[in-house]
Amino acid sequence: MKNLILVLVALFFGFAGTVNAQEKGKFRVGLDLGYTVPASGGGGLLFYLEPKYNIQDNMNIGLRIGGAAMVRDLEYHSSTDDASGKVAVNASYVLTYDYYFKTEGSNFAPFVGAGLGWATFASVEVDSAQNPDDFGGLSSNSAFVPVLRAGFEAAKFRLSLDYNFAPKSDLQNSQGTIIGETANAYLGIAVGFYVGGGKWRN
Repeated sequence: MKNLILVLVALFFGFAGTVNAQEKGKFRVGLDLGYTVPASGGGGLLFYLEPKYNIQDNMNIGLRIGGAAMVRDLEYHSSTDDASGKVAVNASYVLTYDYYFKTEGSNFAPFVGAGLGWATFASVEVDSAQNPDDFGGLSSNSAFVPVLRAGFEAAKFRLSLDYNFAPKSDLQNSQGTIIGETANAYLGIAVGFYVGGGKWRN
Protein backbone atom coordinates (compact mmCIF):
# COMPACT_ATOMS: atom_id res chain seq x y z
CA MET A 1 0.00 0.00 0.00
CA LYS A 2 2.83 2.41 0.89
CA ASN A 3 4.59 1.74 -2.43
CA LEU A 4 1.34 2.30 -4.34
CA ILE A 5 0.85 5.70 -2.70
CA LEU A 6 4.44 6.70 -3.55
CA VAL A 7 3.93 5.71 -7.20
CA LEU A 8 0.67 7.70 -7.40
CA VAL A 9 2.32 10.78 -5.90
CA ALA A 10 5.18 10.51 -8.40
CA LEU A 11 2.72 10.27 -11.28
CA PHE A 12 0.86 13.33 -10.05
CA PHE A 13 4.07 15.34 -9.91
CA GLY A 14 4.92 14.09 -13.38
CA PHE A 15 1.76 15.70 -14.77
CA ALA A 16 2.45 19.00 -13.04
CA GLY A 17 3.93 20.56 -16.17
CA THR A 18 0.82 20.14 -18.30
CA VAL A 19 -1.14 23.29 -19.03
CA ASN A 20 -4.60 22.49 -17.62
CA ALA A 21 -6.46 23.51 -14.49
CA GLN A 22 -9.15 26.03 -13.60
CA GLU A 23 -10.38 29.48 -14.53
CA LYS A 24 -12.90 31.88 -13.00
CA GLY A 25 -16.46 31.45 -14.28
CA LYS A 26 -15.96 27.87 -15.51
CA PHE A 27 -17.70 24.65 -14.47
CA ARG A 28 -15.87 21.40 -13.78
CA VAL A 29 -16.81 17.87 -12.70
CA GLY A 30 -14.54 15.61 -10.66
CA LEU A 31 -14.54 11.90 -9.94
CA ASP A 32 -12.53 10.51 -7.01
CA LEU A 33 -12.03 6.96 -5.77
CA GLY A 34 -10.21 6.02 -2.63
CA TYR A 35 -9.74 4.28 0.69
CA THR A 36 -11.38 4.98 4.05
CA VAL A 37 -9.83 4.77 7.51
CA PRO A 38 -12.70 4.65 10.05
CA ALA A 39 -12.13 6.35 13.41
CA SER A 40 -13.01 3.05 15.12
CA GLY A 41 -10.57 0.99 13.03
CA GLY A 42 -10.89 -1.13 9.90
CA GLY A 43 -11.02 0.06 6.31
CA GLY A 44 -13.14 0.42 3.23
CA LEU A 45 -13.73 2.12 -0.11
CA LEU A 46 -15.21 5.48 -1.14
CA PHE A 47 -16.26 7.32 -4.27
CA TYR A 48 -17.07 10.98 -4.89
CA LEU A 49 -18.73 12.73 -7.83
CA GLU A 50 -18.36 16.51 -7.51
CA PRO A 51 -19.64 19.17 -9.92
CA LYS A 52 -18.07 22.56 -9.09
CA TYR A 53 -18.10 26.20 -10.15
CA ASN A 54 -14.97 28.38 -10.11
CA ILE A 55 -15.96 31.59 -8.31
CA GLN A 56 -12.36 32.85 -8.68
CA ASP A 57 -9.22 31.54 -10.38
CA ASN A 58 -8.10 30.14 -7.02
CA MET A 59 -11.36 29.07 -5.36
CA ASN A 60 -14.50 27.13 -6.16
CA ILE A 61 -17.73 25.83 -4.67
CA GLY A 62 -19.36 22.49 -5.37
CA LEU A 63 -21.63 19.63 -4.40
CA ARG A 64 -19.88 16.41 -3.40
CA ILE A 65 -22.13 13.39 -3.98
CA GLY A 66 -20.54 10.31 -2.50
CA GLY A 67 -20.68 7.07 -0.66
CA ALA A 68 -18.47 4.84 1.44
CA ALA A 69 -18.50 1.25 2.63
CA MET A 70 -16.39 0.13 5.60
CA VAL A 71 -15.63 -3.12 7.43
CA ARG A 72 -14.44 -3.33 11.04
CA ASP A 73 -13.58 -6.07 13.54
CA LEU A 74 -13.38 -8.71 10.81
CA GLU A 75 -12.63 -12.19 12.19
CA TYR A 76 -12.18 -15.53 10.42
CA HIS A 77 -12.42 -18.87 12.24
CA SER A 78 -10.55 -21.48 10.21
CA SER A 79 -11.82 -24.37 12.31
CA THR A 80 -15.45 -23.69 11.35
CA ASP A 81 -14.85 -21.66 8.15
CA ASP A 82 -17.02 -18.87 9.60
CA ALA A 83 -16.45 -15.12 9.53
CA SER A 84 -17.91 -12.20 11.47
CA GLY A 85 -17.56 -8.44 11.45
CA LYS A 86 -19.26 -5.05 11.37
CA VAL A 87 -20.27 -3.47 8.08
CA ALA A 88 -21.16 0.22 7.64
CA VAL A 89 -22.33 2.07 4.54
CA ASN A 90 -23.18 5.71 4.03
CA ALA A 91 -24.32 8.14 1.34
CA SER A 92 -23.71 11.87 1.56
CA TYR A 93 -24.41 15.19 -0.17
CA VAL A 94 -21.91 17.87 0.89
CA LEU A 95 -21.65 21.53 -0.14
CA THR A 96 -17.93 22.26 -0.54
CA TYR A 97 -15.51 25.17 -0.79
CA ASP A 98 -11.85 24.85 -1.86
CA TYR A 99 -9.07 27.46 -1.83
CA TYR A 100 -5.97 26.93 -4.01
CA PHE A 101 -2.44 28.16 -3.33
CA LYS A 102 -1.43 28.78 -6.93
CA THR A 103 2.11 29.95 -7.69
CA GLU A 104 3.13 31.93 -10.78
CA GLY A 105 4.13 29.79 -13.74
CA SER A 106 3.19 26.46 -12.15
CA ASN A 107 0.29 24.08 -12.74
CA PHE A 108 0.78 22.40 -9.37
CA ALA A 109 -1.77 23.75 -6.87
CA PRO A 110 -2.12 22.68 -3.22
CA PHE A 111 -5.54 23.36 -1.72
CA VAL A 112 -7.48 23.37 1.52
CA GLY A 113 -11.24 23.08 1.78
CA ALA A 114 -14.27 22.51 3.94
CA GLY A 115 -17.85 21.43 3.56
CA LEU A 116 -21.14 20.78 5.26
CA GLY A 117 -23.69 18.25 4.14
CA TRP A 118 -26.30 15.63 4.91
CA ALA A 119 -25.47 11.95 5.24
CA THR A 120 -27.34 8.71 5.86
CA PHE A 121 -25.62 5.86 7.74
CA ALA A 122 -26.40 2.20 8.22
CA SER A 123 -24.39 -0.32 10.25
CA VAL A 124 -24.87 -4.01 10.97
CA GLU A 125 -22.96 -6.77 12.76
CA VAL A 126 -22.93 -9.99 10.73
CA ASP A 127 -21.87 -13.54 11.43
CA SER A 128 -21.74 -16.20 8.71
CA ALA A 129 -22.52 -18.88 11.32
CA GLN A 130 -26.08 -17.55 11.56
CA ASN A 131 -28.90 -18.59 9.28
CA PRO A 132 -29.28 -16.05 6.43
CA ASP A 133 -33.08 -16.41 6.75
CA ASP A 134 -32.77 -14.69 10.15
CA PHE A 135 -31.01 -11.62 8.76
CA GLY A 136 -32.83 -8.33 9.21
CA GLY A 137 -32.69 -5.15 7.13
CA LEU A 138 -30.38 -2.24 7.85
CA SER A 139 -31.78 0.54 10.00
CA SER A 140 -30.56 3.99 8.96
CA ASN A 141 -29.73 7.26 10.69
CA SER A 142 -29.20 10.68 9.11
CA ALA A 143 -27.31 13.76 10.29
CA PHE A 144 -25.40 16.88 9.24
CA VAL A 145 -21.72 16.13 8.55
CA PRO A 146 -18.90 18.73 8.57
CA VAL A 147 -15.91 17.94 6.33
CA LEU A 148 -12.32 19.26 6.30
CA ARG A 149 -9.95 18.43 3.46
CA ALA A 150 -6.61 19.25 1.84
CA GLY A 151 -4.48 18.01 -1.03
CA PHE A 152 -3.15 19.11 -4.39
CA GLU A 153 -4.00 19.17 -8.07
CA ALA A 154 -1.57 18.71 -10.95
CA ALA A 155 -3.05 19.21 -14.40
CA LYS A 156 -6.41 17.42 -14.35
CA PHE A 157 -5.39 15.02 -11.58
CA ARG A 158 -6.13 15.34 -7.87
CA LEU A 159 -4.98 13.79 -4.60
CA SER A 160 -6.93 14.64 -1.45
CA LEU A 161 -7.32 13.78 2.22
CA ASP A 162 -10.65 14.54 3.87
CA TYR A 163 -11.98 13.98 7.37
CA ASN A 164 -15.72 13.41 7.69
CA PHE A 165 -17.02 14.26 11.18
CA ALA A 166 -19.97 11.88 11.04
CA PRO A 167 -21.79 11.23 14.34
CA LYS A 168 -22.40 7.82 15.90
CA SER A 169 -25.43 5.80 14.83
CA ASP A 170 -27.27 2.62 15.87
CA LEU A 171 -25.55 -0.73 15.42
CA GLN A 172 -27.84 -3.69 14.96
CA ASN A 173 -27.21 -7.40 14.69
CA SER A 174 -28.16 -9.51 11.71
CA GLN A 175 -31.60 -10.18 13.21
CA GLY A 176 -32.40 -6.47 13.20
CA THR A 177 -32.06 -5.88 16.96
CA ILE A 178 -30.33 -2.66 18.07
CA ILE A 179 -27.30 -3.75 20.13
CA GLY A 180 -25.49 -0.43 20.64
CA GLU A 181 -23.86 2.46 18.81
CA THR A 182 -21.06 2.61 16.26
CA ALA A 183 -18.75 5.43 15.14
CA ASN A 184 -19.10 6.69 11.56
CA ALA A 185 -16.36 9.35 11.34
CA TYR A 186 -13.62 8.48 8.87
CA LEU A 187 -10.55 9.74 7.03
CA GLY A 188 -10.76 9.49 3.24
CA ILE A 189 -7.71 9.16 0.98
CA ALA A 190 -8.75 9.71 -2.63
CA VAL A 191 -7.23 10.07 -6.09
CA GLY A 192 -9.10 11.22 -9.13
CA PHE A 193 -9.42 13.59 -12.07
CA TYR A 194 -11.75 16.26 -13.33
CA VAL A 195 -12.99 17.58 -16.67
CA GLY A 196 -13.72 21.18 -17.58
CA GLY A 197 -12.69 24.15 -15.49
CA GLY A 198 -10.65 26.07 -18.06
CA LYS A 199 -6.96 26.88 -17.59
CA TRP A 200 -5.03 28.49 -14.75
CA ARG A 201 -4.46 32.20 -15.29
CA ASN A 202 -0.96 33.26 -14.27
